Amino acid sequence: MSLARLIGDFVRRHWQSYASSAVMLAGVALCTVLIPRKVGALIDGLAAHSLDQRALLVGLAQLLGLGVAIYVLRVGWRIRLYSAAYNLGVELRTRLYARLSNQGPAFYQRQRTGDLMALATNDIDAIEMAAGEAMLAGFDGTLTLVMVLGIMTLGVDWRLATIALLPFPLMALAFWRISSHIHTAEADALKRFSALNDHVQESLSGVRTLRALGLEARSAAQFAELAGHASRASLDAKKWEAAYEPAVGLTLTAATGLTLGLGGYLVWNNELTVGALTSFSMYLGQLIWPMFAAGWVLSLVERGRAGLARLQPLLDAPLTVEDKGTLDAVGKGPLKLEDVVFAYPEQEKPALDHVSVSLQPGQTLGLVGPTGSGKSTLLRVLLRQATPQAGRVVWAGQPLEAYRLTALRAATSWVPQESFLFSASIAENIALARPGASRAEIEQAAKMAAIHDDILRFPHGYDTPVGEKGITLSGGQRQRVAIARSLLADSALLLLDDALSAVDTGTETRILEHLEALRQARPERAAIIASHRLSAVAGADRIVVLRDGRIVESGTHDELLMLDGWYASQWRYQQLEASLEAS
Repeated sequence: MSLARLIGDFVRRHWQSYASSAVMLAGVALCTVLIPRKVGALIDGLAAHSLDQRALLVGLAQLLGLGVAIYVLRVGWRIRLYSAAYNLGVELRTRLYARLSNQGPAFYQRQRTGDLMALATNDIDAIEMAAGEAMLAGFDGTLTLVMVLGIMTLGVDWRLATIALLPFPLMALAFWRISSHIHTAEADALKRFSALNDHVQESLSGVRTLRALGLEARSAAQFAELAGHASRASLDAKKWEAAYEPAVGLTLTAATGLTLGLGGYLVWNNELTVGALTSFSMYLGQLIWPMFAAGWVLSLVERGRAGLARLQPLLDAPLTVEDKGTLDAVGKGPLKLEDVVFAYPEQEKPALDHVSVSLQPGQTLGLVGPTGSGKSTLLRVLLRQATPQAGRVVWAGQPLEAYRLTALRAATSWVPQESFLFSASIAENIALARPGASRAEIEQAAKMAAIHDDILRFPHGYDTPVGEKGITLSGGQRQRVAIARSLLADSALLLLDDALSAVDTGTETRILEHLEALRQARPERAAIIASHRLSAVAGADRIVVLRDGRIVESGTHDELLMLDGWYASQWRYQQLEASLEAS
């Protein structure tokens, strides 16, 4: 979609605001062009000694009234127009946020957070300015130009108007050349700002890593370099914007010189009065605003075009996971993966290679295997964060694609490897999936996740703010808060993706005991536990061993020990390691 079409659609939907603004702007233009004519009439009256004191005071009062009317009308159209234009920014940000919220992980693997933040701020601001400031300046400048030229030609002297317009085609040519350079410069400036924004976001997110590695000076140097690039790119754009003023100044200077030459000749030959020449000169001065408005509009439009060119691909980007399901709730029934094959983009080797597994309600499935074996990928397929290229996933007799994403996610509680906490209190983070949960329910979930005692040690208990991304908590505490959050959600399926990796074996044992008690209390709730630590899955109803995306072993804990394969050797190694640590 072009910028003109975007703004045109917006104006049609908010035509009342733009129409009222246009009426008030027309009133401003009319009052503006009346002032020179009134001044010229007063000068001619004074020169001819035909103006008495009362008529002079009335004329001055009229000029004052016109000035007050211009002031009131200008305030009015600014309020009406800007209130409408700001709505465009709200609409675009809402559309962008909705689009980003519905995108899957594959989309974010190709995008940078800082770039997305820049698009939501700087680029949309540029489009908003094009819909507000540019529309205002364009309409006001055009209307003033037409009215001033009309009254100069028809109301003063057509000969002066003709000669005054001779330099203007050269100014139009200069504007065309300047605007093309501004478009390129603004696009580069927005891109440079995006790169700077991305570096700041990454540096602040990883500030502890930078300090631990002693990379503060290097990061500061990179920031200075990016800031310099952004500054120079913005300066280049402003330099081209500044070129409008000399073009306008030279044009009006030439027009003024031509006007005074011809006007003086006409006054000398009594073909024109001094008042009329004064009025014409004032009208010529009023052409300054339309000329500056033209440059300002071109600058804003080019900046808006550059912003839209960066924003539109994101708004048009197809969803990595389509939500075409029609079922609003997940029924009771087994969860099955049937010969599932999934490969990540640009990778020939599949992450899941003909995987088939079944999980009945109330059962617990353990997923183990070497790093990169496909455990997390399998969970992503179940969450519909990834779509298999072959095979299918069936839950309660229906393929996953038949459920709406909201229904599927409401039936699933997921604790990822890297738990994310929001900048809120501990209680608010636990109650994220159930904002209306009571404090007793929150504390019960925390007890089951073995985090309750830790929370009580904080100065403000459950009301303790966790900071950005839970920075005030340790890794194990963040994991347990995330587990408590998933338990409070009380979903039909619990997915733990190595969610116990940051806790000690004693805490792990307590959490697993609580999960078993919860399963006994709600026998229809199923769970899938992916873990490198085999003790976390030893009590599962079934354990699947993945290697290179394939199931190489399957059975209960005892059955896998009897097979004496990867699971058995890994179990012996981990048990030996645990005994050495205990001693």
